[in-house]
Amino acid sequence: MKLATAQKRIEGVLSPVITPFRRDLSPDADRFVKHCRWLMKNGCAGLAVFGTNSEANSMSVEEKLELLEALVKGGVPAASLMPGTGHCALSDSVKMTREAVRLGCGGVLMLPPFYYKGVSDEGLFRHFSEVIERVGDERLRLYLYHIPPVANVGITLKLIEMLLARYPGIVAGAKDSSGDWANTKAMLDQFKGAGFDVFPGSEVFLLDGLRAGGKGCITATGNVNPGAISEVYRNWNTGKADELQAGINVTRKIMQKVPMIPALKAVTAHFGNDQAWKTVRPPLVELSAEQKKQVITELKASGFSMPGL
Repeated sequence: MKLATAQKRIEGVLSPVITPFRRDLSPDADRFVKHCRWLMKNGCAGLAVFGTNSEANSMSVEEKLELLEALVKGGVPAASLMPGTGHCALSDSVKMTREAVRLGCGGVLMLPPFYYKGVSDEGLFRHFSEVIERVGDERLRLYLYHIPPVANVGITLKLIEMLLARYPGIVAGAKDSSGDWANTKAMLDQFKGAGFDVFPGSEVFLLDGLRAGGKGCITATGNVNPGAISEVYRNWNTGKADELQAGINVTRKIMQKVPMIPALKAVTAHFGNDQAWKTVRPPLVELSAEQKKQVITELKASGFSMPGL
């Protein structure tokens, strides 16, 4: 495979977009496209669709591809999309990644195969290598997804080193959802100047990440608070950066008091006056009435809003 040619990469605030479901639990493409357009209009530089908060691992490859097609047809720029394409099945990862590249997506965010635990860096290297080789397209920009609290299979610095040595330019960066700033900082420090873009998985680390050479963040609360989070990104090297960061931390702390995915949907349903958004796919369940009341009350008290939703 030839080395990847230079092209502009996604930088800034990305949202792992929540997925709307109808009563029969089928994905609702119309609501999905509408929400994505709102996110892009209100501060997101890109959309990491089919991430953890998208309930992606509760959907089939076919369902995700239909939604991806709907986004592009609905006017969301493909270059702004970083769909999650990592699956336990190699063939599923290849199929989704190939289609994302075909559509012109700016990158793909790839989980490691997470069912088998205690696997080696060599085994993970072979998996990612097979995907890259089988897709066989120099336009591919692959971002590794490190989320050990959920996947229980992590992306080590050694694995990143191995992949960069073999696929410079193709392996473009990582989302670090470890929740461990020391790990994010180690990624930033070790691969500085290597063309490896690091995105913390929470806006709590956005300012620290930018100051250390990060490219933005990919964060759940980007679904509901994209404007304020993007303000930190735009003003990170100004005198008001710390105050702006403190503001988005308040919203994050409120949201984290209850299960995040149903909370994001409950908030979207409330501020968008569209109760269909509350639906989650089992095994997840919606917030209780008390949980919802707590979150909405605290958000309103903090001055939170979702203008134009």
